[in-house]
Amino acid sequence: MMNLSSLIETDIEEYLKAHEQKSLLRFITCGSVDDGKSTLIGRLLFESKMLFEDQLAAMEADSKKWGTQGEEIDFALLVDGLAAEREQGITIDVAYRFFSTDKRKFIVADTPGHEQYTRNMVTGASTADAAILMVDARKGILTQTRRHSYLMSLLGIRHIIVAINKMDLVEYSQARFDEIQAEYAAFAEQLGLQNVTYIPLSAFKGDNIVEPSPRMPWYAAPQYHGESLMNFLETVEIDDIRMQRAPFRLPVQWVNRPNLDFRGFSGTITSGVVKPGDRIRVQPSGKESEVARIVTYSGDLEQAVAGQSITLTLKDEIDISRGDVISIAEAPAETADQFESTIVWMHEDALLPGRPYLLKIGTQTVTASITDIKYQVNVNTLEHTAAKQLELNGIAVCNINLDRAIAFDDYQTNKDTGGFILIDRLNNTTVAAGMLHFALRRSQNIHYQHVDVNKEVRAQAKGQTPSVLWFTGLSGAGKSTIANLVEKKLHALGSHTYLLDGDNVRHGLNKDLGFTDADRVENIRRIGEVSKLMVDAGLIVLTAFISPFTAERRMAREQLAEGEFIEVFVDTPLAVAEERDVKGLYKKARSGELKNFTGIDSAYERPAAPEIHLDAAKLSADEAADLVIAELRKRGIIHG
Repeated sequence: MMNLSSLIETDIEEYLKAHEQKSLLRFITCGSVDDGKSTLIGRLLFESKMLFEDQLAAMEADSKKWGTQGEEIDFALLVDGLAAEREQGITIDVAYRFFSTDKRKFIVADTPGHEQYTRNMVTGASTADAAILMVDARKGILTQTRRHSYLMSLLGIRHIIVAINKMDLVEYSQARFDEIQAEYAAFAEQLGLQNVTYIPLSAFKGDNIVEPSPRMPWYAAPQYHGESLMNFLETVEIDDIRMQRAPFRLPVQWVNRPNLDFRGFSGTITSGVVKPGDRIRVQPSGKESEVARIVTYSGDLEQAVAGQSITLTLKDEIDISRGDVISIAEAPAETADQFESTIVWMHEDALLPGRPYLLKIGTQTVTASITDIKYQVNVNTLEHTAAKQLELNGIAVCNINLDRAIAFDDYQTNKDTGGFILIDRLNNTTVAAGMLHFALRRSQNIHYQHVDVNKEVRAQAKGQTPSVLWFTGLSGAGKSTIANLVEKKLHALGSHTYLLDGDNVRHGLNKDLGFTDADRVENIRRIGEVSKLMVDAGLIVLTAFISPFTAERRMAREQLAEGEFIEVFVDTPLAVAEERDVKGLYKKARSGELKNFTGIDSAYERPAAPEIHLDAAKLSADEAADLVIAELRKRGIIHG
């Protein structure tokens, strides 16, 4: 039978049709620095005849200028495109390359080997079906080999090829290959890695890349894999095929409503198979129905499988929105709002427990916060260590809390419904990638209890509108003084109030917290929760805290109803606040005795649009308090 390549000359339409129907394998190359990852990819591109003549000419010229292989072509230069990569001879960013053979299409990600680029490696590996772990035959198993192996196990990559490279530099020694294979097999067992394949090769010379190498006849023995690398890549099972055997999941991306007579639910099937007549469950609501039609642009289908984009119509009219997950009824996804998860932190600013982030999982976006870092993982030794925050490239097992229940599967079962990213709410930067393990038991057992005497009833009895006056500003700005005067004036008017002062609260509720960024976030989180309870009790709450971070002030605001949070910015220049320095704190901070002091060595993020802005450098405390009272009357919070 004519092979696909020859069809290009004889029947281009038939070739394109056959090319469309090929399966697609995504894989990564990883390993320690200078183990030959980029060279291997360059060799695969060369051997699969995916290079044009001008590319070959450019590579030959670049090899003379940048290459490390003498007069030979340096295949690594096909992938290492950044100037810094060529100058240093290392991979920094993730480079994606496409190539194909007669049997399959491929997308390969060349990932960095250096520890400081762990986040880049995780990004490249997140969608991979397989991984090629490069090992230099001269050096054997290194720290970075173990690091990347741990990350592969964490990310659920099911097919791992340990490519023992540079066999030409150890004279194609069978004994050396056996030694490395035995050492890695023992480590893989610790990680629980399965489906590990060992292939000896030379990416530079081309041994065992496309065809079995005559230089290693011993590799054909029954105890070895025996196949070339290309043959393995062409035949290994793809994740999409495996996911077709899993329970049906369709995260709803769009409610398709082109006219009054049609209502469908569109998305990409992440796992399983669906047919008209199948009983489904919509989550997290739990409502059930039956599939009526499977609609596509090309017409209705009798069956749809994982990887296909479709629109489902149902026999019943039920409420479904973007972010919901349609599951097969007999094996539905779980639902919860609290989880244990593993998080890989990807931002220069540390992860702080208690700080709110956006969590995107599938087509759903919710608000989330890390409630507890259970332990950080040292990926070099696999040791578990305590941590109060997580720095760039850190990996930790954490408890996470969401503002609503979501449908999910554990990550190892389904990457699409178990993997998520965290997004900074202020600038929309992706700050972390995460993997859900399981729902915390308390999320299933703790529910809101209905009460008959609610906030409205309590407020009516007190004749006021409950709210929070959130005083923020530098230390020494006058927050406590002004808040105290405002409370006195409110009390004189007959209002029911309570003042939460920063120093007073740290004698009791928050006595266990220090002044690191992580502790400051937790300090304000607790105050926000207490304020919410007091508003529910019908009170006017006054809080006097530096509360230096915008994210935490926003978190406190979003816990309350519209109009219940009034931010009062006591705006005092640093020089004025430092001149007052009643407690001598600025003096201690300047001398180095007091660390993490706001305004000196810890940032204060000014409110962008506070409801009340007090220029404390020009106003007396009493004048400032009167302005606050006037604003409360204007807003209808007090009536006296």
